[in-house]
Amino acid sequence: MVFLADRIADNLRVVLGRMAEAARRGGRSADDVRLVAVTKYVGPGEALALVAAGCHDLGESRPQQLWRKAAALKTAGVAWHLIGHLQRNKVARTLPLVSLVHSGDSLRLLEALDAEVACAKGDPLPVLLEVNVSGDAAKHGLAPGELEPLADSLARLPRIEIQGLMAMAGREGNLDDARREFAALRQLRDELRAAWAGRWPLDELSMGMSGDYEVAIEEGATLVRVGSALFQGLE
Repeated sequence: MVFLADRIADNLRVVLGRMAEAARRGGRSADDVRLVAVTKYVGPGEALALVAAGCHDLGESRPQQLWRKAAALKTAGVAWHLIGHLQRNKVARTLPLVSLVHSGDSLRLLEALDAEVACAKGDPLPVLLEVNVSGDAAKHGLAPGELEPLADSLARLPRIEIQGLMAMAGREGNLDDARREFAALRQLRDELRAAWAGRWPLDELSMGMSGDYEVAIEEGATLVRVGSALFQGLE
C-alpha cells in the first residue's frame, strides 16, 4: 500500500507539472485549470490515495460506480463529478452526491435534473452542456448547431446552473484532430456567450483526457478529466 500511495502521488505530481506547462504555453496560469481524476478503472483504495496526495476532485462515468465509491469515501472530502451519460432513472440517487454534472447531453435530461432539484428543494445544480463536437455517431451530446436555439428552453430551468461546455475528442483522430475539435468547442463557447447575451457565464470548458489533456489546456480547457496517467505503474 505504501508503494501504491507513493506511485500515485508521483504520477499526480507529473500530471500537475505537465498541466502547468501546458497552461503556460497557452498564456494562462496553472490555477486556471482544474484536474478531475477519473477513477472508473480503480478501486476505493487507489481513489483514496489520490485524495491523500491532494486531489479532491474525482470523476466517474457510470452513476452506479459513483454511488459505490462515494459511499466508500464519504468522509474523505471528495467533490464528485459525473462525467458520463446519466439516465433519467438514475438522477434522483446521483444528484445528492455530485458537485458538477459534465454530461448535460439532452434537453430531456436537463429538464429531469431541474425537476429533481425542485423536488429535493436543493441548491441549483452546476451543469455543463455536453457537445458532440467530433460528430461521432457513437457519442452522446448535443450537436453544435443545436445549442444556440436552446436559450429559451434553458431559461425555463432555473434550478440548474449552466457553467460551460464539455466535449471529448473523436476516437479515431490524432492530436491535431483533437486540437481542432477543442478549438472548435472554445469558439462555440465564445459564440454562445455573445448570442445568449450573458445569460450564463459559460466559464468552464471540460475537455481533454489522459492522451490529449495538454493540447486541451493549450486550447482553453479549464477542467481536464485524467484517469490512466494517474495510475501508471500499478500493475
